[in-house]
Amino acid sequence: MAFTDIPDFALSDWSGPKADRSAFAERLAAVCHEVGFLRLVDHVIDPLFMGDYFKALRDFFALPDDLKSTIDKANSPWFRGWERVGAELTDNSVDYREQVDIWTELSPRADTAGHDYLRLEGPNQWPADDLVPGFRNLVERFQSEMGNIANQLLTAMCIGLGLDSDALTRRFGDRGMSLVKLIHYPPTPPEGAGVNAHHDTGFLTLLWQHGVSGLQVQNQTGDWIDVSPDGDAIIVNIGEMLQSMTGNYFVATNHRVICSEERYSSAYFHGPDLETELDALPLADCFTHAVSESDHHREAGFMARRDELLDGVRGAVSAPSDTYGQQIWNYFRRSYPDLVARHHPDLI
Repeated sequence: MAFTDIPDFALSDWSGPKADRSAFAERLAAVCHEVGFLRLVDHVIDPLFMGDYFKALRDFFALPDDLKSTIDKANSPWFRGWERVGAELTDNSVDYREQVDIWTELSPRADTAGHDYLRLEGPNQWPADDLVPGFRNLVERFQSEMGNIANQLLTAMCIGLGLDSDALTRRFGDRGMSLVKLIHYPPTPPEGAGVNAHHDTGFLTLLWQHGVSGLQVQNQTGDWIDVSPDGDAIIVNIGEMLQSMTGNYFVATNHRVICSEERYSSAYFHGPDLETELDALPLADCFTHAVSESDHHREAGFMARRDELLDGVRGAVSAPSDTYGQQIWNYFRRSYPDLVARHHPDLI
């Protein structure tokens, strides 16, 4: 059955004093299997904080380009900072959005030999505090609060899959690499997309739509379902790494953004240590049987790599990577080929 809407979950049903955690976990696993998206409500994120955070986001994007370019991503070997509209490719097509990428702040590795993706560990670029007062503190708090919710959801997923509650979080290691993406979409031009249809690369995505529609999710029959921006719901979706580790029981669902008006969003991508190996979780036979009985799950692929795109391949057709870092590196190679050539010419 193809889904026709995105189900709501109340986080209080997991963390509240009268929560039935088993029921929450069972339903969560079912929705991650059948839809791959959900709306998380009743999450107790302070609305005053989110108001301050959203103001800082808007204030940054309201700056003239010459001031935003003081943190231009083009100058970062670690792919962090601001990029202008049209700088990113998704599935080899231009995305009509500008954005700021803030990863987990890490010191660069002294030796990355044999693990090229370790070059991605490094410092962020931050705007001067007189340009957007408090910007760094607000973004880092957002990153921390979304990470806390993501860990709760991973725990619930493990229980729903019949695993130890920490089966996923204990794999995350000491140098987790999560991303906050602050995004400004102008109205989408005809035949274009704010961001083109894709699967998310990582484990788990938490998205704030800030009250404006445009996000669409593709169901099993190819129809595009609008995701309501009402209220302060956090949109949660599965990334390709959870799809891989669950043997395609969870699905990374195709989605895109096409907006008729100016739109802002804030996405948090929850990620582990780059060296995390993506070994399959030890799932019971009932889960693997469910995959084998479903064409949609059995045939679910992964976003094409850069070399496949150059051969004309499009969409989710590739095989998964062995490590989280290699998966992230594949994302940068296909989305930012010019920056890879500029900063890492030996890895083209």
